[in-house]
Amino acid sequence: MDRFIGKRLDGRYEIHELIGVGGMAYVYKAYDRMEDRWVAIKILKEEFSNNSDFLRRFRNESKAIAVLNHPNIVKVYDVSFGDQIQYIVMEFIDGITLKQYIEQEGAIRWQEAVHFTSQILMALECAHEKGIIHRDIKPQNIMLLQDGTIKVADFGIARFLQSETQTMTDKAIGSVHYIAPEQARGDYITDKADIYSVGVMLYEMLTGKLPFVADNAVSVALMQLQAKPVMPREVNPSIPRGLEQITMKAMEKNPVDRFQSAGEMLDDLDEFRRDPNLVFRYDLQTNNARYDASRSMEAYDTGRQAPSYNDDYEYEEELVRSRRSAKGAMVVKGILVAAIIVGIAVAAIYFLNYWNNRPDEGSDLIEMPNLVGQLYEDVAANEQYADFNFIVNEGNDPDKQPGEIMNQNPDPGIMVKQDADVTLLVNGGVEQVAVPDVKDYTMEEAQQAMEDAGLHSQVENVADDEVEEGHVISTDPAGGEMVDQGTTVTLRVSTGPAEEKVTVPTGLEGDLLYNVTATLEDAGLVVGTITQDDSSTLAENIVISVNPGEGTEVSKGTTVDITVSSGKGATKTLSYSVPLPSGNEDVTLTVYRNGVQVEQSVVNLGYTSSYPLSFTGTSGSETIVVSLNGQSYMELSFDYDSQSTQVIRSYDFTPSGGGESESSSSDGSSDGEDSSSSENSGEGAQ
Repeated sequence: MDRFIGKRLDGRYEIHELIGVGGMAYVYKAYDRMEDRWVAIKILKEEFSNNSDFLRRFRNESKAIAVLNHPNIVKVYDVSFGDQIQYIVMEFIDGITLKQYIEQEGAIRWQEAVHFTSQILMALECAHEKGIIHRDIKPQNIMLLQDGTIKVADFGIARFLQSETQTMTDKAIGSVHYIAPEQARGDYITDKADIYSVGVMLYEMLTGKLPFVADNAVSVALMQLQAKPVMPREVNPSIPRGLEQITMKAMEKNPVDRFQSAGEMLDDLDEFRRDPNLVFRYDLQTNNARYDASRSMEAYDTGRQAPSYNDDYEYEEELVRSRRSAKGAMVVKGILVAAIIVGIAVAAIYFLNYWNNRPDEGSDLIEMPNLVGQLYEDVAANEQYADFNFIVNEGNDPDKQPGEIMNQNPDPGIMVKQDADVTLLVNGGVEQVAVPDVKDYTMEEAQQAMEDAGLHSQVENVADDEVEEGHVISTDPAGGEMVDQGTTVTLRVSTGPAEEKVTVPTGLEGDLLYNVTATLEDAGLVVGTITQDDSSTLAENIVISVNPGEGTEVSKGTTVDITVSSGKGATKTLSYSVPLPSGNEDVTLTVYRNGVQVEQSVVNLGYTSSYPLSFTGTSGSETIVVSLNGQSYMELSFDYDSQSTQVIRSYDFTPSGGGESESSSSDGSSDGEDSSSSENSGEGAQ
């Protein structure tokens, strides 16, 4: 048994279970008795307690997060650097990693990708303003809550901007698929390295694929330095052009060519969100390029240049500063002159437009604004349009945001009354469709079936010993699964048996899904359909079986289907600490579980401030009632599906045995209320 489970650290933190193992630390779910809350405790592995480098990195993490206070960054509550044990106490997150979400969903909707990326950038903007570079931004370190909130975690290799001048030169720190070229090379690192990593994550979210994949880390690092990624729209044509531009600008090889801050990238994402048809002009301008809403996509296609990467640059921060300073005065003068000219032109246009379209004296006509591309909720809340009488018709376009205005009547520029009726065509919720089951179809037949169902498709060629060449092995998402109309479905098409044979690794069953998928990919195999088994008593995301089975010899590139436990049938333990009233007398405490007495003991209120409850179950909810001296004291609900406990109602305790007075309403609100969080896998679950 783990030596920490069941122990109490510093008389305060009760260690309940191991929830993650990282490279240098274990992560435990623990109960903070002093603050009455669940926390995550990261404990440095014993073998690293005398390693100065790991100690530095571990302490850097606590130092980094401790100065950060942002809703999108995992909070640190406490740190301890004793001689025997070193740990960090952090916020416990009820969610999954962004990597797990991408693995589940494949290419996610661009609206979701923008939502997630914006939160990550806000967290990084806060960190960068405090002088902290994360240096290990990757989806495994991004936690996703059920409500869509993002939490950036694991500042284990973060550094303060002024504390070091470069990274380790003997090896590149961070995950090689996401690190910036200068980081892979061991050059000077700035906050632009985090921007590059965000760009790679955005690419992966939009396409479901990494921009650079190779057999080993060294090859991937070389590709980061030299190779050009496939344009995202070539992988997923449904990606808007402007979002592709933002992604590729963030992934520029030279830091000078990227967004110069998290805030700058955030601004462009916000502009794009407001107008998804926006096309930027990054390739036509060199500094702080902004969008040009009037430039059409066709003009952009004919005018854009192929991206050129300078792979031999040597990035020096001082050199960049000096160049920008030298140009500063000239740029300021140019901006002032341009502003004056533009101001005069705008004034002239406004005057002419007013003169030509001026209403008769006493009329209340106004020019109809352009509402297309805006969100209806924003328009309805805008006081500028308060007098309009909006008539809303619902449309359906999977490539546009829900709630986006697609058309309007009257058209923009028309002179209308201030209280005119305005008909808006608003994009409704995206329709759900079932993915067709196209196993054994030819590639052409499968593509046509997807098109008929209102879905996009992309082909992934894989070897297979059984399925005929050119026929579909499986799809992702799987056949029969409900998805948004317009979703891109990956068709895994057989190339026939491969010449090279590999063996399906052993030891997969009983391991975590994340570890199994990585092991299969390392063995040259392709992860196929992942099926959830609700009847299994194993914990969530534990692999039950693989097909082909462990030890089977197959062609390299063969698809391996995985069955995992959903965790719904697993036994779960829920705990709650009942706060007791103050006093000095002995009382008889009785516990009833679903109306049946299960515990009874005598406690002295002068020595005992709380009474611990712990029950196990698999699903459903139970009612727990606690009485003191025969008086109802507290009623609780233990819900095994949501893995939470809730106070339904509590009562004042009268030592003399007098009447009861209810002190909290039936909605469960109470000072003693506690909510347990579901168990997570991986070090990021904190």
